[in-house]
Amino acid sequence: MTEAHAEPGPPPPLPKGGLRVTPLGGLGAIGRNMTVFEYDGKLLIVDCGVLFPDVDQPGVDLILPDFTSILPRLADVQAIVLTHGHEDHIGAVPYLLAHKPDIPLVGSKFTLALVEAKLAERRITPYELMVAEGQTERLGPFECEFFAVNHSIPDALAVAIKTGAGTVLHTGDFKMDQLPLDGRITDLAGMARLGSEGVDLLLSDSTNAEVPGFVAPERQIGPVLDSIFRDAKGRIIVASFASHVHRVQQVLDSARSHGRKVIFIGRSMVRNMGIARDLGLLQIPHGLVVPMEEVRDLRPDEVVLMSTGSQGEPMSALGRMATGDHRHITIEPGDTIVLASSLVPGNETAVYRVINQLARAGATVVHKDVAKVHVSGHAPAGELLYLLNTVKPRNVMPVHGEWRHLRAHARLAIQSGVPADRVVLCEDGDVVDLVEGHARVVGHVKSRYVYVDGLAVGDVGESLLTERKMLGDGGFISATVVVDSVTGKVVGGPTVSAKGFSEDPSAFNAVLPLVEEALDRAAADGITDPHQLQQILRRTVGRWVNDKYRRRPMIVPTVLEV
Repeated sequence: MTEAHAEPGPPPPLPKGGLRVTPLGGLGAIGRNMTVFEYDGKLLIVDCGVLFPDVDQPGVDLILPDFTSILPRLADVQAIVLTHGHEDHIGAVPYLLAHKPDIPLVGSKFTLALVEAKLAERRITPYELMVAEGQTERLGPFECEFFAVNHSIPDALAVAIKTGAGTVLHTGDFKMDQLPLDGRITDLAGMARLGSEGVDLLLSDSTNAEVPGFVAPERQIGPVLDSIFRDAKGRIIVASFASHVHRVQQVLDSARSHGRKVIFIGRSMVRNMGIARDLGLLQIPHGLVVPMEEVRDLRPDEVVLMSTGSQGEPMSALGRMATGDHRHITIEPGDTIVLASSLVPGNETAVYRVINQLARAGATVVHKDVAKVHVSGHAPAGELLYLLNTVKPRNVMPVHGEWRHLRAHARLAIQSGVPADRVVLCEDGDVVDLVEGHARVVGHVKSRYVYVDGLAVGDVGESLLTERKMLGDGGFISATVVVDSVTGKVVGGPTVSAKGFSEDPSAFNAVLPLVEEALDRAAADGITDPHQLQQILRRTVGRWVNDKYRRRPMIVPTVLEV
């Protein structure tokens, strides 16, 4: 198994006739998927997504791939190929096009429609090339052939990238549901044909590589939802991904069967389902979906609310319902809440917090641990092996997953017969060259997390996040003193105040004499520099807080000279 060294250096020039593959996201975490291909001096990007922050990144809205390595070469980018419309694959497109709006976007009808809606908010009109399965397009020196894949969103595609250096198959996210609701199965026949022609490198979805067996059909969800609708006496609130058109269709079908009206809640849910309806991907009988204003005129047993928030996001519609902050909906005893989604790794704590809040309010909460209300959109180990044996790639590079997923996928590749030295395990930023049929790591480019905080992009760094965590964990202490600018002696203060540390107004009385004593000693030693006095102030207060409370708040010392 080929792995990058802990800190590989910058990559050498790409050998003539070689293909360079640089993942800028999607490895080691579920999100911000982005891979850059280079051949004959030109670049092709596959996917450009975001990662959602966790509790260790307070105040962060989104995390982007690091574009640093390609910004000087945006003129060489032939296109951005989008495999499907999930945020972790398209969410960063507006941020990249902000640098060069005329980079062509290539994707399926539904994927491009979702991207268009995002770009319209930023007044960017993209150059687009709509493609479908079975289609082949030449994008500069890259010949791209597209294959249908089944996933938890319509119109997902895999892409084969053909160059003089060899053929790469990028699966995007996929599974092999043999009875999909839309009848669109993963094109194994096409991939087998491609494999017979020769696949030099396979980049394949690793999310469920640890899960044995094969995925359950989506069709199994419908009867379960139907039984929940039949038994529910009050309102039903279903939370799902805002892009899961098939799941929403199942909810609409059950609602119609049981005489309930459906209300879409959440900006992204309303927008995406409107797009899906307009494209004919979602069938909504006349009068079934009604506006929020009509809820008050309906009995509880006539209502289904289709909401966002299945991942415990605090600002989502369901998250605000759980905390009692939603403008229109208050959870009441008798409500039935259905979380029709799987847990994205890292979101478990947030989801179970919402479940507990909903249960406390008296609702009955149904989730995948207690009923089959969701199946994953990613291929488990049995299907990954099936693909490996069908395509027979010469080299394999697991993508889209945490490290445990990538390693599990690598083991599957070796078990299927791929030589261990042809299985490449990478981190974001590692540079892989495919030369003479052999893929190996040759270097590394910068690939840090780029944080979005409100309208600021990249202004938040790790040091600032450390300060925010310190504030959240220990609170804030401000220590201020006024000194004579000549002698350094205290002429005012000291005063110590705090936020988020203690509610006792006299908590800092004991430290004031210690501060005065430390500053008097400094003045006697001839120390008058404000910066040095600030450090003395910080150390004195910090040592006292640690000795008395065993806590480490943020301490901000201020020395004013007069």
